[in-house]
Amino acid sequence: MIDWDDVRYFLAAARKGSVRAAAKHLGVNHATVLRRIGNLEDRLGAQMFEKLPSGYRLTAAGEEVLELAGEMEASSHQLETRVLARDQSARGLLRVTMPPFLASRLLMPDLAEFARLHPGIEIEILSTGEVANLTNREADVAIRMVSNREKLPLNLHGLKGPNLSACVYMARDRLASWRSGALDPIRPIVVDSHGLPNWADAGEFRATGTPFRTTDPDAQIAAVRQGIGITRLPCFVGDADHLLVRVPGVEPREQAMLWLLTQGEARKTKRVRLFNDFVSHRLALYAPLLAGLSVSDD
Repeated sequence: MIDWDDVRYFLAAARKGSVRAAAKHLGVNHATVLRRIGNLEDRLGAQMFEKLPSGYRLTAAGEEVLELAGEMEASSHQLETRVLARDQSARGLLRVTMPPFLASRLLMPDLAEFARLHPGIEIEILSTGEVANLTNREADVAIRMVSNREKLPLNLHGLKGPNLSACVYMARDRLASWRSGALDPIRPIVVDSHGLPNWADAGEFRATGTPFRTTDPDAQIAAVRQGIGITRLPCFVGDADHLLVRVPGVEPREQAMLWLLTQGEARKTKRVRLFNDFVSHRLALYAPLLAGLSVSDD
């Protein structure tokens, strides 16, 4: 009999394009993925991958197994979600994925309150920046920034939240020194981007210095606080930071809409319903802050 875990490791390697990427995704070591794929190959009597200088490529047998394995996975998820729908206790694991800033800079006090209200629910927050796959049960609830609702997958149940705006910010001290005549270059601070962003010269002055790049949102905020340059942030992050100020001449622009997304039968479980009702109410209260309308005078 084929071990479903072997199939799961094969699927991860096929989808991620390499054994190393699959290992990182699954949270295991490289050797474990190779061993699991080897088990599957021994059981089926066929080689799944061909190793090339550029990486791994599916063989003809691997392509056929990939299609059938995807069907197995879909059936497994359907069975799991139907069973979950019968679970009406306020207990068990609840996985929630959301953007890092939303978790650390806005909702953590609310998540703490939800945890106190429902001590039987084990909460796992996924805020790495990667988009978790609800269909594959990588998360039960996703809070996502969606710029085009037409691109939402049809199999997801969506609850629309507030609009989210962004603006360009700099250190309050750096603005004061610029107004007093400082001429040192102002860098654009960018996250996972190449070239100069279109907001680099949107205000009363231009960011003409060499870009300062980071992949970490917390490092992005630390860099702008240190006066390295200007950066684009969600208004609920920039406006709440007393060390930062909006770049003069730049108005907030709507960036996306927040959506609470669930998949299939999972949304009918009590813990998911409790969470969605609680968080959607809190997000509605934060609507002015999220839209960039709650700014105090300097």
